[in-house]
Amino acid sequence: MSEAYKPVDDQNEFELYEIRIKGHLDARWSDWFGDLVITLEKGGITCLTVRVIDQAALYGYLRKVRDLGMLLLSVICVKPDQADTSDVNR
Repeated sequence: MSEAYKPVDDQNEFELYEIRIKGHLDARWSDWFGDLVITLEKGGITCLTVRVIDQAALYGYLRKVRDLGMLLLSVICVKPDQADTSDVNR
């Protein structure tokens, strides 16, 4: 029998995602998005680094990107030690 998916239910457990969008967002958007890190990258790319407890929370961030009308470039799940938090604008 295959192992069933176990959702993250402990408050200390989370997944870390990097959401890249085309265009630069300034730090004032961090309040609207909630608890995240905004990193401005070369070439007019913004990386939003977010900690999410489940897929519903991730979809909430993606819905906000959609509501801004920004072009979504990528969404990747990273290990916490892999996240690039240099050039942080919060």
